[in-house]
Amino acid sequence: MPDLVIRNLHANIADSDTEILKGIDLELSKGEIHAIMGPNGSGKSTLSHVLMGHPGYEVTEGEIIFEGENLLDMAADERSRAGLFLSFQYPFAVPGVTVANFIRMAVNAHRKGGPDGADDPIRIPEFRKQLQEAMELLEIDKSMSSRSLNDGFSGGEKKRFEILQMAMLKPKLAILDETDSGLDIDALRIVSGGINALMGPDMGTLIITHYQRILDYVQPDRIHVLVDGRIVRSGGPELAKELETTGYAELAKEAVS
Repeated sequence: MPDLVIRNLHANIADSDTEILKGIDLELSKGEIHAIMGPNGSGKSTLSHVLMGHPGYEVTEGEIIFEGENLLDMAADERSRAGLFLSFQYPFAVPGVTVANFIRMAVNAHRKGGPDGADDPIRIPEFRKQLQEAMELLEIDKSMSSRSLNDGFSGGEKKRFEILQMAMLKPKLAILDETDSGLDIDALRIVSGGINALMGPDMGTLIITHYQRILDYVQPDRIHVLVDGRIVRSGGPELAKELETTGYAELAKEAVS
């Protein structure tokens, strides 16, 4: 059985009749990379937030099963400790909280009550070693660890620090919401290299993107096209090339008809 199973998922904006997701079916296993592509307003980011348990959305029908457990019964922090990670499209700044302290708090929060039972905080020398290795992987200067998280950071720096958190938390399922947006070619290469280096049999990845360019660096196993809250087509990596040529207009017509 796949590690993540989404069946007939419907979701609204909370306290609203506005339906965004209109019956999503998706399966993904650890070791796989899947990409969700689609036009603006199709529901891509909503799917990522619903998977993580964002209170701004309400699931009205369907189920999300991860490693045999019903995610809809879990709060957002429980989903995170169960192994889900979301890289934000627009990472927020936390003035006064350094990168190192923020990530150490996140690591310790994962360890507390985690499935491995390691409730004790990570030892400082061990944390520093892991953080330094992860920063070197992402070509981040070590001096950046003492800066306030995302405060005054460029778009590329913010996205690199999202992947840095992923490297430190070692999720089982990484959901990357438009990680490529706002990146120049050099930053895209570095971020993509970090994602590829972290991939392995113990982590599945769901990449949400408008464009094909990140998929030139991070090769997906499957691509799913989301239009108007529904997956209207799935295929291999060649589907991204097709979309770059044809766009989403024809698929949008199919979704309506």
